[in-house]
Amino acid sequence: MFNQMKKILNHFPKIKKIIKDIISLLYIITSHGRKKSYGNIIKISPDDGYEYFFGYYDKSPWDSTGRYILCLKAKCTYKSAAPADEAKIVMFDTYNHTTIELGTTHTWNTQQGCMLQWLGPDFHTKIIYNDFINSQYCSVIMDINTRKKNILNMPVYSVSDSGKFALSLDFSRLHRLRPGYGYSNLKDKTEGELLPDKACIWKINLEDGSIEEILRYKDFYNLDTREDMKNAEHKVNHIMINPTGDRFMVLHRWLKNEKKYTRLVTCNIDGSDMYNLSDDNFVSHCCWKNDREILAYERKNNTDGFYLMKDQTQKYKHMWDFIIEDGHPTYSPDKKNIVADTYPDKRRMSQIYLLNEKNQCEKKVIAKVYSPFKYYDEFRCDLHPRWSREGNKICFDGVFEGKRALYYVNIKTKE
Repeated sequence: MFNQMKKILNHFPKIKKIIKDIISLLYIITSHGRKKSYGNIIKISPDDGYEYFFGYYDKSPWDSTGRYILCLKAKCTYKSAAPADEAKIVMFDTYNHTTIELGTTHTWNTQQGCMLQWLGPDFHTKIIYNDFINSQYCSVIMDINTRKKNILNMPVYSVSDSGKFALSLDFSRLHRLRPGYGYSNLKDKTEGELLPDKACIWKINLEDGSIEEILRYKDFYNLDTREDMKNAEHKVNHIMINPTGDRFMVLHRWLKNEKKYTRLVTCNIDGSDMYNLSDDNFVSHCCWKNDREILAYERKNNTDGFYLMKDQTQKYKHMWDFIIEDGHPTYSPDKKNIVADTYPDKRRMSQIYLLNEKNQCEKKVIAKVYSPFKYYDEFRCDLHPRWSREGNKICFDGVFEGKRALYYVNIKTKE
């Protein structure tokens, strides 16, 4: 009976959402005073009235020494998915327990911040982040010792480990179609165009600042065109460059009659050799295990779960088939373990847990935290767990103390 009702509600997502929200509110009302966090959780950010968070799960906030942690500092992160207010770029010195302000950004969002990160190959002396200067989006490379800046004429989305190049996309179109992931400073020039005859992915040379167009929306449309792509609105999101920097993956999404379709496409860095890796309507969060394998939460044969795929083939393996909840996965630096999280359950509790490829029947929960309704929908606070570079800590964003803040958990992993 329950499964039949669930299948019916899947055809009416708005009604399903209302029912879930009512159930959550009832649980919250009846669970007053219940503990809001579990685990060996250590707070990084200060209690100064501001909100702190790092951003997405595909990068580490720690520098290569493990001493410094990057973060964004903002007044409010629950009223706008891409706020007009500036955010401070700060660095925590974990040895001296001090907070160092490095600068500001005028373009950021609640899910991925301003793409703030350490720049390779040393991940210690320079940072890179996006900003809005002279009425245009840009990216900034800053030397943290001298504070000298190099301003590039396009924002970055995914940065190569080598620190030599990055890939970018249309942040204004992304914001209009997916609030919380793009930027709102500039109006989307492609609004009203279902399939723009324009570039959608660019390559930025971080050494000389040159920019080249590598893919257009029509390139994705022309790759194994499906009937439901016609007269649909297209976008791209979630670019991730592989460790060596010779290929990248990207989600191609199209919207039609209020239904969303997603597939995972991989390409050479110059946009050539496009490959339709996963095309079963639903692909969510992914990560590179190595240069040729990708772990993704997606749909295969009408079954959602984590799948390990081999790039440029149709070979895949269903991993940990008991896990049926979406999450943000990342491999540990030694590739032996995976960290992932869950969205809030009916009690508004989320989990962070560890997986090991050698044990396909077990997950180890290392933290549980509460998420108040103030942080909801595009203002939500996904935990986005991130490994330290040594692989002994997990950093995450949380709101269980009433404000968005940065935390970590010490862990012991299985070999």
